[in-house]
Amino acid sequence: MSNKKYDFLIVGAGLYGAVFAHEAKKRGKTSLVIDKREHIGGNTYCKKIEDINVHAYGAHIFHTNDKKIWDYVNDFVPFNRYTNSPVANYKGSLYNLPFNMNTFYQLWGVKTPTEAKSIIEEQSKEHQKNRPQNLEEQALSLVGEDIYNKLIKGYSEKQWGRKATELPAFIIKRLPLRYTFDNNYFNDNYQGIPIGGYNELSGGLLEGIEVQLGVNYFKDKESLQKLATNTVFTGKIDEYYNYEFGKLEYRSLRFDHEILDIENYQGNAVINYTEAQIPYTRILEHKHFEFGQQKKTVITKEYPLEASTNLEPYYPINDEKNNTMYSKYKKKGESDTVIFGGRLAEYKYYDMHQVIGAALAKIKNILGN
Repeated sequence: MSNKKYDFLIVGAGLYGAVFAHEAKKRGKTSLVIDKREHIGGNTYCKKIEDINVHAYGAHIFHTNDKKIWDYVNDFVPFNRYTNSPVANYKGSLYNLPFNMNTFYQLWGVKTPTEAKSIIEEQSKEHQKNRPQNLEEQALSLVGEDIYNKLIKGYSEKQWGRKATELPAFIIKRLPLRYTFDNNYFNDNYQGIPIGGYNELSGGLLEGIEVQLGVNYFKDKESLQKLATNTVFTGKIDEYYNYEFGKLEYRSLRFDHEILDIENYQGNAVINYTEAQIPYTRILEHKHFEFGQQKKTVITKEYPLEASTNLEPYYPINDEKNNTMYSKYKKKGESDTVIFGGRLAEYKYYDMHQVIGAALAKIKNILGN
């Protein structure tokens, strides 16, 4: 390990750490970026298989309404025009997502917004409550029984590993209902995938910055921190404090990748499987993210799991118990000299543009323009 003194030791070579390091370099500061994985990019990392950029840790679709952030990422790599239009498979029948006129036609055969609204209002009115007590009550009050039972219930229970009646209502604050024939999942003005995959973005951000991979920060914490004036930590905040207030809970995922000797498996990048009896939540076909024409294809089945010390944490379980625990870690972190940032350090689900925005705001706050 080098004895060189850096301005920043950045723990984690994901988007937050990469943006922070890049912006520090622009301001004349030096960084050493370390990561326990053997690759940069964090969860956005793409593995090249059969000349296809496989999203190794699940689908990552960049979308934002912030033109500055869109221009920022496109300075490193041009983005394609991919539009996320997932399909739901329920017991062999296919439904467009998000819930729109195509979905309503597939469910009920209706052809006008007035007909669709009438059915949804009729199905949901008997479930109206002043304060829904759980996810099931919340969803039924918003969209009624058909949409809930076919497209929400099984998927949500698999994703969170709990019955819908045991999940908090706030998980579904609202369910957008589109009374147009529009399958674009996101409402954002800008959307796409980096041409050549997300490694192009990560590599561009970290160009000219020292990166050391396969380094476990906690095995050599003291000597690593001596290498830099400041530490930026993007890992689990509870782990950083040795679980002093308890272990924050997460949901994890298992990814089963499979190479198929056919050109096109499902005709879409993302198909959700919404019935509870099928153990995976969705199948990805990665070539469709970049309009690939390769002779073979790669698919990935995503299986939701409870996170443990051996599994990667993906989705924070932001219920009252965990949020109360996190508030203790947050308060302790505010009195520490370490800079905490990112999804795990802030115990918060971030989209990619939000991660970038948070990192830009943090370093601006520390170093100014």
